[in-house]
Amino acid sequence: MTRVLVLRPEPGARATVERARAQGLDAVAIPLFKIEPVRWETPGAAGFDGLLLTSVNAVRCGREQIESLRGLPVYAVGGATAEAAREAGFDIAATGESGVDRLLDSIDPDLKLLHLCGEARREPEGARQTITSLAVYRAVAIEAPELPTDGVVLVHSPRAGRRLAELVDDRSRLAIAAISPTAAEEAGDGWAAVEAAEQPNDDALLALAERLCNNLPR
Repeated sequence: MTRVLVLRPEPGARATVERARAQGLDAVAIPLFKIEPVRWETPGAAGFDGLLLTSVNAVRCGREQIESLRGLPVYAVGGATAEAAREAGFDIAATGESGVDRLLDSIDPDLKLLHLCGEARREPEGARQTITSLAVYRAVAIEAPELPTDGVVLVHSPRAGRRLAELVDDRSRLAIAAISPTAAEEAGDGWAAVEAAEQPNDDALLALAERLCNNLPR
């Protein structure tokens, strides 16, 4: 069976591996980064209409500072992010499963949102809302992880695509399943296959990985 390599940081890697295995895929976690909290000062809830959360890591790394923001409704990307925010005591105003841009397109354009995010982030494109970004975590590269020479690699971010391209010379037996076209582009050329998921979420990414596993030469 073709192996699926999950590169995202823990604990997200573990969750993706479990979902992949539940679908019958032979999945293993090989994180390229680890998540660390960074020092930050909360601006308080005053002046904001809501909290924008695009990663569960923002909730996990927010620590006690996030408590002062609980009066703000949360606009979350992904069910896991929404659930983590709910468990932290927040009310969920909206959840988007197709990326931050579509979520923002679906909500009030006049909102003032506080975006708790990572240091390496992509600013939403064409957002009509007023968004203030505040880094609460960082992804730190893990030095020289051992990567198999064959299988299907799940690339969850453009940064992971760039890091993978730096680490792998012989790409002929590795296929890339990327969460977005940008993540696929950052992985570069020379792979057995490179495709982006139809939607930027784990369900679509694992569906793509399963198809690639079934179509790669044995």
